[in-house]
Amino acid sequence: MRAFVAIPVPEDIRDRLEALQAELPVGRHSDADTFHVTLAFLGEEPVERIEAAHEALEALRAAPFPVRLDGLGTFGGREAKALFAAVAPSEPLAALHRKVRSLLHGAGLMPDRERFRPHVTLARFRPGESGDPALGRFLARHVGFGSAPFPVTEVVLYRSHLTAKGAVHEPLADYPLA
Repeated sequence: MRAFVAIPVPEDIRDRLEALQAELPVGRHSDADTFHVTLAFLGEEPVERIEAAHEALEALRAAPFPVRLDGLGTFGGREAKALFAAVAPSEPLAALHRKVRSLLHGAGLMPDRERFRPHVTLARFRPGESGDPALGRFLARHVGFGSAPFPVTEVVLYRSHLTAKGAVHEPLADYPLA
């Protein structure tokens, strides 16, 4: 089972991101229903290991806190593969990320070790699309993109199904912050 741990994006922020996507001239848009901020990607794991992750995450303790979106960016270097809305630096978010990773590690799971760059993926690019001048104009037009702060009140364990139209995310369990 392919799985990850993430923060869901509230509906008002999803609506704002979806409106931004409507102006995006290239790329395959991420489904607004799948917008999230990944804390740990588990990848393909047997069901028993996902159950172990769930049991570990039940011990998660953290207070709710606000985050906000701050800017747009791309992943993939010169030939960008994805467009994202960045999450502004936040010590409570970084601490939550560390706690989630620690709990998963304690359960025998080893999530990706890449540097934590919290973001919401908005679109993926096919080869050559990221060089389209219209994308450059879009990014220039939205250089100051951001959002009002929104509350992080839960963490969710998701299952991810890959389809020809993109990933479909199914919530398996949620862990309220209190």
